[in-house]
Amino acid sequence: MAERSTAAVDVADNSGEQPLTAKADQSTADGVAMNPERDTDSDEVQGSGGTEGPGKKTLPPELHSGHKLARRYRLEECVTRLDGFSSWRAVDEKLRRAVGVHILPADHTRARSVLAAARSSALLGDPRFVQVLDAVEENDLVYVVHEWLPDATELTTLLAPGPLEPHDAYQMVSQVASAMAAAHREGLAHLRLSPNAVLRTSTGQWRIRGLAVNAALRGISSDTPQRTDTEAIGALLYAALTERWPYPSDAYGLSGLPKGVGLIAPDQVRAGVHRGLSELAMRALANDGATASRHEAACTTPEELVKAIGEMPRIRPPEPAFTAPPEYQRTTYQQGTYGRQAPRPGVAQPIAPPPPPLQSRTGKALKWAVSALLIAALGLGSWQLADALMDQGGKNDDTNKSQQNGDGDKGDTKPKSTPISIKGSQEFVAKGDPQHPGDVQKTYDGNATTYWRTKTFNEGPPIAPYKPGVGIVYDLGSAKQVDAATIGLRYPGDHTTIELYAADSLSPSSLDSMVKIGKVTTRGTTATVKVSKSVKSQYVLVWLTAVPYSGPDAAAYADAGYKQGISEVQFTG
Repeated sequence: MAERSTAAVDVADNSGEQPLTAKADQSTADGVAMNPERDTDSDEVQGSGGTEGPGKKTLPPELHSGHKLARRYRLEECVTRLDGFSSWRAVDEKLRRAVGVHILPADHTRARSVLAAARSSALLGDPRFVQVLDAVEENDLVYVVHEWLPDATELTTLLAPGPLEPHDAYQMVSQVASAMAAAHREGLAHLRLSPNAVLRTSTGQWRIRGLAVNAALRGISSDTPQRTDTEAIGALLYAALTERWPYPSDAYGLSGLPKGVGLIAPDQVRAGVHRGLSELAMRALANDGATASRHEAACTTPEELVKAIGEMPRIRPPEPAFTAPPEYQRTTYQQGTYGRQAPRPGVAQPIAPPPPPLQSRTGKALKWAVSALLIAALGLGSWQLADALMDQGGKNDDTNKSQQNGDGDKGDTKPKSTPISIKGSQEFVAKGDPQHPGDVQKTYDGNATTYWRTKTFNEGPPIAPYKPGVGIVYDLGSAKQVDAATIGLRYPGDHTTIELYAADSLSPSSLDSMVKIGKVTTRGTTATVKVSKSVKSQYVLVWLTAVPYSGPDAAAYADAGYKQGISEVQFTG
């Protein structure tokens, strides 16, 4: 698919290849400068490309707090005024929610480009990006309405106390790179990825705002948009690890590197930086060659960066700190003193004598009866125990005899199933688009919290209206006799249907070229598919033909609908 630098926006590129420290127009914030939802930056522009001249001088529209657009969006606070456009925090009075709005005159030289970029970004519909809700031209104004996330925090703010923990930095670069790889597959680029454009929500998910739109507002374009965004992701990771901007100039509230030393690895800037993440940042930043430490190839596209992240050992979250329980505090409450007057300090209290033993004739009879019952119970228990041991010994002798033939060899026993290790995997696409091919390795990484999932379908449970099915082909290393497959599922419900096929390669030509060897339907989160046809094969396809209905899944960025996810797959043979 041909790349579009700003979502098919017809913006002239007059910059060529420029370093990431190219200057943008300086903005003057009117309102709360540190508002976590502002959509423009007042620091340096990040990303290669230039800024298109405004052409005909266009004054920003005279707007004010309380002004309404389309009798619906009430402007509340202006957060940015720059080069003929302004950005506002507003209220959607129809849906009673906060939104963000970019406004510029309809005769602005970049009005058409902004509209095209906003509409292309809205069509992507990826929840990892801040969504464009409306893009309208009316009353000599062009305005773009987007989500406002009051619970999200910019990366700039997160870095103010210090660098991120390795696990947080790993999650940030992994989610941002995956999101940008998906955008580039649809021909969309950001070109202004910066610490102000990356947000972390209260649930720990990372989201990106301003896809295509931020660049169109400023007239920024690039001949190599994938390389530009990849280098920007590397700069974000560098900043997250070191709390420094990887260029000589200060930007986004971060200090730049000392002048004259060049680009040095994060683990040389700050002690204790994770070595793997440090090398990953250098591979994304040093696009003109390999890193000096391991001589690995540079990553020039988000897709290559996603692949490099997948090859890294998974970084676990830090163990929670153990808090010792408080010391036991002895109370002054004494059993049996409720309702009595508390003793005065220093006054000895008389100790009540214990009750006398049973000395009457009835007491003596009761003691003899209890003793007799105990003796009888002990005798009966001993007899039953001895009888059981004798029976068990006889059974063991019979079993040992039955397990040996005349030559002393053991009889036939059914062999136990052993796990089969998975050497590789690849998503199989029989029709239409793939699901999430970058996540297939998560189905056998030994971590039940990671998963590969399908897209969300509007009809179901059978996927047939859209495609014959979705699934993953697994490479077992060599031809193996597979007895069963145990599959962990993310969503329960009515119902999931899984089929097993023996394939001839990791990339089979069609479903008809494979042999069906098993099938199961389940309503739970675990499915065991037993092989009904004995076949030796190196490649096995796990094929989903029906998926249950499930509500929205914020952690997976999935809307409500028919969908399923696979967490762990285990083959036995």
